[in-house]
Amino acid sequence: MKTSELLNIINQHVPFSSAENWDNVGLLIGDENQEITGILTALDCTAEIVDEAIEKNINTIIAHHPLIFKGVTNINEGGYGTIIRRLISHNIQLIALHTNLDVYKKGVNAMLAQSLDVIDTEILEPQSENYFKVQVFIPEENASEFKQKMSEAGFASEGNYKYCFFSSKGNGQFKPTEQANPYIGKRNEIETVTEVKIEFMIKSHQREKAEKYIQSLHPYETPVYDFLPLTKRLDRGLGIIGKLSQQMTLKEFALKAKKNLNIPSVRFTGNPNTLVKNVAIIGGSGIGYEEYAKSKGADVFVTGDIKHHDALDAEIENINLLDINHYSEYVMKRGLKHLLEEWLEQPSFKINASKINTDPFNYL
Repeated sequence: MKTSELLNIINQHVPFSSAENWDNVGLLIGDENQEITGILTALDCTAEIVDEAIEKNINTIIAHHPLIFKGVTNINEGGYGTIIRRLISHNIQLIALHTNLDVYKKGVNAMLAQSLDVIDTEILEPQSENYFKVQVFIPEENASEFKQKMSEAGFASEGNYKYCFFSSKGNGQFKPTEQANPYIGKRNEIETVTEVKIEFMIKSHQREKAEKYIQSLHPYETPVYDFLPLTKRLDRGLGIIGKLSQQMTLKEFALKAKKNLNIPSVRFTGNPNTLVKNVAIIGGSGIGYEEYAKSKGADVFVTGDIKHHDALDAEIENINLLDINHYSEYVMKRGLKHLLEEWLEQPSFKINASKINTDPFNYL
């Protein structure tokens, strides 16, 4: 399998376009025409991860956190330059799946929920997409050619489907004035024409281009068309909310998280004896969504990288927080391995989850 094929398959499930605009996802180092000898999933791409790939004769690393994130001014020996140079010198590719894997319905937050035995989950904050429903009224004899050319231009596509039109027939009437140059009919006479109303969807950024195509393809001097703005809820979004099979105290849940995630420490705010049932999760650093999570019925909000003042604010507002630290996202290594095996359907190469701990902290 070539890298381009792998990227296409990944993009079908966790679209690179669904990542935040500040993020850096996709093929960061590599060649789309290169054959894949194996995949290593990792939370971070460190020098030790690269050595692990070399040892296992794997030429593609898929990491959650992008190695090339901040501005890179040089690729000299030392720091991140050493890692990049080692990747290139051993012809190892690096792919990043970051916020696009976060918002995937089976992504990092779902993996954390599974690890914490949170069930009956749904997306905490579903994403939405703005688009337009287009209606064009055109003579029946011109309808087929119009649809064909609009489809070829990239309009009227939905997911894996192209040429997505709905057509309904009716009678259009108009009366050209003395100044008109009608395609059909005579000046100062009411004309009745068998017309087709063609309906299709376009993405919001396609509006200007679609209007230009309609005007150029339509036979009428003054074509009639509408752009109706709509919004649809997507099957992806930030965070997960669900419930525990059995109610427990906040302290018991914190200890459960520490054990299930096999992490050296956890921190929480709130009364240790408070009973919790509904759990909201945003892996990594999700502070800023704690009030929203509470409004959705969460008894505790689970995330990482909680700062002192954020914890104090939450305690004052009676919001229970559980800090499982950023490294808890390591569950994505095995989770992504299983997803890739599902998506690729018995690939000819091996897929390994890295066994290296890349948590930068030491704990006492």
